[in-house]
Amino acid sequence: MNARLQKLIDTAKAAWNAEQASGRVRVRVTLDTSSIARGAEETLARLREAAASRKIDADVGITGSWGFCWMEPCVTVRSAAGTHAVLYGNITPDRVDDLIAAIAAGRDLPELAIGVIEGNATPEIPLLEDHPFMKGQVRRLMANLGRTDPENIDHYLAHGGYEGFGKALEMEPEAIIKEVLDSGLGGRGGGGFPTGRKWDFLRNATASPRYLVCNADEGDPGAWVNRILLEGDPHLVIEGMLIAALASHADEGYIYIRYEYPLAFERMQKAVAQAYERGLLGKDILGTGKNFDLIVFLGAGSYVCGEETGLINSIDSYRGMPRIKPPFPAQAGLWNKPTNVNNVESYANAPLILRHGARWWSSVSDVKEKGTKMFTFSGHVKQAGCIEIPFGPKVRTLLEQYAGGLSGDLPLKGFQPGGPLSGVLPASDIDLPLTLDPYRERGMFLGSGGVVFFDQSACIVDLCLFFLGFCEDESCGRCTTCHGGTQRAVEILRRIQAGGGRDADLENFERLIGTLVWSNCLHGQFAMTSIKTSLKTFRDEYEEHIVDKVCRAGVCKGLMPGRWARKTAAPVAAAAD
Repeated sequence: MNARLQKLIDTAKAAWNAEQASGRVRVRVTLDTSSIARGAEETLARLREAAASRKIDADVGITGSWGFCWMEPCVTVRSAAGTHAVLYGNITPDRVDDLIAAIAAGRDLPELAIGVIEGNATPEIPLLEDHPFMKGQVRRLMANLGRTDPENIDHYLAHGGYEGFGKALEMEPEAIIKEVLDSGLGGRGGGGFPTGRKWDFLRNATASPRYLVCNADEGDPGAWVNRILLEGDPHLVIEGMLIAALASHADEGYIYIRYEYPLAFERMQKAVAQAYERGLLGKDILGTGKNFDLIVFLGAGSYVCGEETGLINSIDSYRGMPRIKPPFPAQAGLWNKPTNVNNVESYANAPLILRHGARWWSSVSDVKEKGTKMFTFSGHVKQAGCIEIPFGPKVRTLLEQYAGGLSGDLPLKGFQPGGPLSGVLPASDIDLPLTLDPYRERGMFLGSGGVVFFDQSACIVDLCLFFLGFCEDESCGRCTTCHGGTQRAVEILRRIQAGGGRDADLENFERLIGTLVWSNCLHGQFAMTSIKTSLKTFRDEYEEHIVDKVCRAGVCKGLMPGRWARKTAAPVAAAAD
């Protein structure tokens, strides 16, 4: 291990141990975008005020998300003796006084407790690991989330941070790449292409300088996997990019964050600044003679910048329009120089592989896709949240165990994995495994990990209009095929909803499906996937809209409501399923 790095790690561990043994009550508030939306900033302020006013010797700070997004704000309370710690949920500002009163009395608050994190379970509060939401999870990427302060580099260093980078410093680039290839790590944005292979392409490039780009332009509705990591453990991403830089001889890197993630942008900026201060970035890193600069880049909110060449164009100060390939980024990317683009999770896994070895990292999964994957789930579910599990469980497990089942009394109608370009699947596919191939076989993809469930109250025509409207709005306009094709699809769907459906509409949809595959980039090529997949399994619903002028969900205002319409709708027609 590099001597300077070892000193940083030893100092951080000593500081962490001193914090734990301080004899003070430690209170940690989950502070991320989800919790802030439910008043976490006010909860944090009131906790500090209440602790001070009652003269409680408490260290009140912040942490990243545990994934219990539906129970935010979450708060961890660790006893002054350091022998007992409990995670609480739904600590909204109005409940702070109850929590502080419990802390002052040295007791727990079972009615708001989720589970015991440290120490023994109590008759009222089980261990957190026994909570149904935690069972089956293997938290590697999320290991620090909920436990460390994402704005404190010493917390990261004290928990194995930069040890993987330290090992990589002692290895040849070829050996680093072999370790990553042996692990089986594939792209976590949905493509699954071997990460080590991409790094090798850049290593063998003939031009210089060489660039790394982290694609954090997470634009799929229903996906916030990348945000959870960026806001909760930013140094994990930085360390992964440092390892990739050693493997590929890269000189500079960019972390491209979407405009709608201001907190993630702020935290990544702080983390990068801290890494520079500790000598982990810049010139002559840790006295090794290695150089690597890292820039946090804020995008302008364009969905097509999630495509790697559109993202590169954006950094290059051009319009965010995907380029025609070839050449591929490994030959001509940023400023026409060799460039590698990976997803947030792809980089974040690299430190774990180097720290523990490829065999350890891949051993958790017995399917083709190795390692763990983070998933978020939302829609008509009781519990919107984020988990980390090995590849392989069924979508049913995601819905019933982790999402808590459907939020209402209506049956499941279907689910949408992988964002608006991936399409929709019926409830009959609920037992598909969470691996890549089953979705590829259906002309779809699993995407970055967002899954949206919908029940019978959803109208498939209205749902597809949402997806196509999104694709139309986000089309860069470069090719007429995509720009004009999505417009035509949206026009037809709106007319059907208004009661003006025609017999030729389904045939015209098929023509658009066959035409848009000739678009310049994946945005246009997959824009019609939602209609393509829904026509296979929900064709009768389209026919009801067009021929019978009935919307079974009662959503389309220009049509008669059907049997699945909500009670607030007009009188229900007796349309069959």
